[in-house]
Amino acid sequence: MYRVIIVTGSASGVGYELAKLLYGQGGNIYIAARSSEKVNRAIESIKASVPSSKGHLAPLILDLADFPTIKNAVDGFLQKENRLDVLVHNAGLMTPPAGSKSKLGYDLEMATNCMGPFILNHLLEPILTRTAHAESTPDNVRVVWVSSMIAAFVPPGGIQFDEKSGSPKVLANTMHNYMQSKVGNVFLASEAAKRLGGDGVISMSVNPGLMKTELQRHMPRVQSIIMGILFKPPLFGAYSELFAALSPEVKAEHNGGFVVPWGRFGDIPDHIEEGLKPRAEGGTGTADQFWNWCERETKPYV
Repeated sequence: MYRVIIVTGSASGVGYELAKLLYGQGGNIYIAARSSEKVNRAIESIKASVPSSKGHLAPLILDLADFPTIKNAVDGFLQKENRLDVLVHNAGLMTPPAGSKSKLGYDLEMATNCMGPFILNHLLEPILTRTAHAESTPDNVRVVWVSSMIAAFVPPGGIQFDEKSGSPKVLANTMHNYMQSKVGNVFLASEAAKRLGGDGVISMSVNPGLMKTELQRHMPRVQSIIMGILFKPPLFGAYSELFAALSPEVKAEHNGGFVVPWGRFGDIPDHIEEGLKPRAEGGTGTADQFWNWCERETKPYV
């Protein structure tokens, strides 16, 4: 079946491996990343790796931490395509130097991992829902939010908010700060499921697994070497994301769910699960609070 798929961060790492798998099956894949040079290099490499593919590869140049570039990229995409079957929010940033900010002054991890994908998702919602309405087979239009191993190194409740500003805090513990942005992906997937599920769009969050990729490029060299020995190669993470994106096992009843390595349904820790529920249902309402914060802060760019 002809499918149009966007994979962010697919010029390298897990996203690259996922794009290669999808292209091998004849998909129309958009390689989304910041650098046109890296994107073009990835496209040529994928084509050389799968010479028999009947698929298509195209660049989509955007910087998730530089919000105005996202709308420009989406406008270009919409001029070329009249459908979008799968959107994979794969791109991410992990533990950059302390105090790193986006061009607009936001914490760089929160901007890259959550706010930019939120904008991209919002701008592509109309074409996602149109595609779902046109599909004769249900449950095929998907949005995949790539999270992490949220059972550890996560602050209580998933995201810590500043009471005065109403914004997520920038946490002193670098791993906690990264992990709260990854819980943010779980929250956004759950809230997107509530908002778009009625239109036939399924949203899933994914722990792709422990792998050695460019994501750890900011870590100390010794730690990076150990990860290279113990962790899996990026292809394994692509299997986890592929399950969420295309598996026929994913049905409407799984909307908003969580996928774990290397492609199966998993559980969300209780203190994060509480955040997925509104206060009226006995939860903390943190997911809704985070969605509303993202919506408020990104409104000028959608």
